[in-house]
Amino acid sequence: MVSAAAIRTVLGDIPPGEFGVCDAHDHLFLRSPLLPGQELDDAAAADAELRAFRGLGGGSVVQWTPYGMGRGAGSLAGLSRATGVHVVAATGLHQAANYPPRLLDGVRDRLADLFTEELTRGIGGDGPRAGLIKVAGGFHGLDGHARHTMTAAARAHHRTGAPIGVHLELGTGAWDVLDLLCGELAVPPGRVLLGHLNRSPDLAVHRQLAEAGAYLAFDGPSRAHHATDWRLPEVLAALADAGYADRLLLGGDTTTAAARAASGGGPGMPYLLRRLRPRLAAGLGEELMERILVGNPARAFAVQWPEGD
Repeated sequence: MVSAAAIRTVLGDIPPGEFGVCDAHDHLFLRSPLLPGQELDDAAAADAELRAFRGLGGGSVVQWTPYGMGRGAGSLAGLSRATGVHVVAATGLHQAANYPPRLLDGVRDRLADLFTEELTRGIGGDGPRAGLIKVAGGFHGLDGHARHTMTAAARAHHRTGAPIGVHLELGTGAWDVLDLLCGELAVPPGRVLLGHLNRSPDLAVHRQLAEAGAYLAFDGPSRAHHATDWRLPEVLAALADAGYADRLLLGGDTTTAAARAASGGGPGMPYLLRRLRPRLAAGLGEELMERILVGNPARAFAVQWPEGD
């Protein structure tokens, strides 16, 4: 038995029509040894970012922070309730470089069960339930860690229906990911969200990925990865003109404390609606922006969750 299509937020499942304007890839909390001293660990700053986003018409934020990277799971429900913004949490695993070897050794042999438990029972057993599985590829390829993690993610997907969000290193390696997830592991392409494609604005590849059925997430502007942000209007227009407007997602991908507007830096979460949306709407039209920010996320993150999980 399965339930009606729903999006799994940290406050429970909601109908897709209630998701609203969505920041489809961002971070409220994040910790990595690759970003020393730039941890996102301030709940007050996260609250301020969400309130600013909400004040501009934002309705939902999908946090792609996976297992073992300081997700702030204990704070997410309270922040969502206080700000009125729907929040989707992630399970999954990032590249090995983001973890101490001891942590990986402790979960390596039970990843599929761990992901499934966090999707169905809750993070830590009694925390909010995740609504997304986050995994990561490498630069133009997949190492053993990525293949192992994606295999576990596929197993958890087949048990739950949860979507799989993929970190593409500098926007590369998408075909290797789809060959594994959708080929060998039989995950439907429409359940795969390919992140960071703005970092490699290869329109020919983007069209092929959209034709294959995957969702394409363009998660600029980003303080750390802004080099190709100026090409975003061109890329989105080309994909829409080619008939793939229903495959497109937008996010902010705030990964460091210095990238938060609430901390006096930026561009931060509100920039997506304060500056980027009007800029894109001027060239692409409000109808397309409504589809990218509202309609597409409502489908991308909606799942037929098994009843009684």
